[in-house]
Amino acid sequence: MTISRTRLTTALALTGALALGTPALAVAAPAGSPAPAAARHSAHAIPFTAAAVTPQADGGFTLTWTAPGALGVTVYAGTDPDDIRHRKAVAKGAGTATVTVTGLAAADRWYFELVPDRGAPLVVADRSLHLASAPNFRDAGGYRTADGQWVRTGVVYRSGDLSKLTEPDLAKLRRLGIRTVFDLRTPAEQKTAPDRLPAGATAVHANVLGVADTGAFNVTTPQAAVQAMTDAERTMVSADSARTAYHAVLNSLVERDDENVLFHCTAGKDRTGWASAALLTALGVPRATVEADYLASNTYRAAENAATLAQLPPAYQAVYKPLLEVRAEYLAAGFDEVRKTYGTFDGYLKSGLGLDARDLRDLRGQLLVG
Repeated sequence: MTISRTRLTTALALTGALALGTPALAVAAPAGSPAPAAARHSAHAIPFTAAAVTPQADGGFTLTWTAPGALGVTVYAGTDPDDIRHRKAVAKGAGTATVTVTGLAAADRWYFELVPDRGAPLVVADRSLHLASAPNFRDAGGYRTADGQWVRTGVVYRSGDLSKLTEPDLAKLRRLGIRTVFDLRTPAEQKTAPDRLPAGATAVHANVLGVADTGAFNVTTPQAAVQAMTDAERTMVSADSARTAYHAVLNSLVERDDENVLFHCTAGKDRTGWASAALLTALGVPRATVEADYLASNTYRAAENAATLAQLPPAYQAVYKPLLEVRAEYLAAGFDEVRKTYGTFDGYLKSGLGLDARDLRDLRGQLLVG
C-alpha cells in the first residue's frame, strides 16, 4: 500500500491529503489536587477551579463551575470579553453550580463573566466557533494553570484548513479581531488549498516541515502508522524548521498589541496540536489539561474522519485510522523528545524556541488573568 515519506513529513503528508463536531471541553485542576495556596487565600485571586460552557440545541447555554470558598456566583453575558456590562444578570448560582442561560440574541459569540462573591471574576465561553467550513476551529484559551490563573479567552485561536471558509465565516472572524494568521503548512499545501483570510488579517508563513511538499512514503500496517505519528511528534520538537516556526508563533504572542492570533495547519491536529501544547505548557497549564485539549481534535474532526474512512476499503481503514487521529501516545512522544533533547520544558522554550525569561514573563502577562 503506497501512501506518502519519513518522520515528520511521513504522517502529516497523509493527514493533509485526506483532510483536503464540537463538544464543550470542561477544564479543571487534576483530580484530587487542592487549590493553590494563592487561590485559597488571596481575596483577589480567581477562585474557580473548573468552568465550562456547553451550547444547547435551542440556542441556550449550560454553564457549570466550581469555585471553592465562594458562596455565590452571579453571571453576566456579553459579546466582547473585555467589555461585559453588569446591567442585568443572566443567571445566579452557588459556589459550585450548573445553570442554563436562555433568551440571548443571535451573536458571533457569547462570553459569560462569572462574578463570585469572593475573589476575582472569570470570563468563559463555548470553546468552538461552530464553523461548518472549519469544524476544528476553536479557542486555544480558557484553561486553568497549575497556580490558579486562567488563559484568556477570545485572544488565541487554532484551526485546520481555512480554504473553505464562507463569506459569513470570514466576516465573523474579522469581527472577532483576528488580525494575524500563522500558516504552518508547506508551500505545496498552501497552493493546493489557499487560505481564505478575514479582511485586515496578515498571513505569516511558518512552514513547520521546512520542505516544499510532503513527499511520499509507505505505510502498510496500523503499527507502522502509529510509529510514523510518534516519529512526527518528536520531529516537531527537534527539527530546525519546526523550532523556527514555533518560535515565530510564540514570539508573536509575546509582542501582541491587542490583536488576536490564529495558527493552523491542514487538519488542525498535529502541527497545530503541538503549537497549542507548547503554548499552554509555557503558560503553566497542567499536562493533563494540555492532553485533553490535544485529544479534543478527535471529537471536533469525528465527522470528517468517519467520512474519509467510509470511502476506503475495509482493509485500508485500520491503516489510515491512526493517521487521521490524535492519540495520547503521540503527544507523549513530543514531551519525551523535549526531555531527551533539552532536559526540561523550560530548556526547550529557551534553547529550542529562543524565548528568554523576559519573553516568557511577557507571554504570561499577555495571556493570563488572575
